[in-house]
Amino acid sequence: MAPKPKLSVADEDHIRQLLEKYVCPVPYHEVRTRFLGNIATPALSTSPLQIVKDLWGGELPEFERMDDVNELIGTLVNGLWNSLTRHQKRNDPFRLTRMAPGSTRQDIADLALLRRQELDGFVEGLFDGQDRIDLPEKANAALGNLGEIRAMMAGIYELTKNKAKPADRSNLDQTIRHIRELTLIMEKEINIVVLDCARARRRMMKNADRFPPTTLH
Repeated sequence: MAPKPKLSVADEDHIRQLLEKYVCPVPYHEVRTRFLGNIATPALSTSPLQIVKDLWGGELPEFERMDDVNELIGTLVNGLWNSLTRHQKRNDPFRLTRMAPGSTRQDIADLALLRRQELDGFVEGLFDGQDRIDLPEKANAALGNLGEIRAMMAGIYELTKNKAKPADRSNLDQTIRHIRELTLIMEKEINIVVLDCARARRRMMKNADRFPPTTLH
């Protein structure tokens, strides 16, 4: 059986271009994690088309031609969304967006902001518009860890953006190392959530097949 193809660099460039063309307020790196969170969510109301609409606040942007509509939906759903479903398998873990290495205060602030936005997107997709969701045990614990990392990334961003706070080269280098370490932990915890939710759904579907609902007369 042939493996599902992954997005190429050209595909990612095309998605970025479309998001920019239609002035999407959500950056590409956050779109990825929002889609992944929605793929993992145990919420039964999830819809790929709706989460695409939610990128623009609930409604698709205006189009000049029907071909443009089909291009956007096809690229985001058939392309990006479907490519992310492969991460529900242990042998194909999700990876966060990689940035070109930098060592200035602004570089560090940009990276911390990117990681915070990725976490925000994942949680947004996972909760699917709900205030509360029931998660399996491992996923729930991992989500708590991600919440702590999100607070750390927010703190790093605020600290590095505050030019009134002095920072020498050794402090900046140490902060870069911390972000790299936290990035690996983020990926680990995100994949725990995705895999644990996928296992829970499979069990639910198996039980539903074994014990179909009884029709009352």
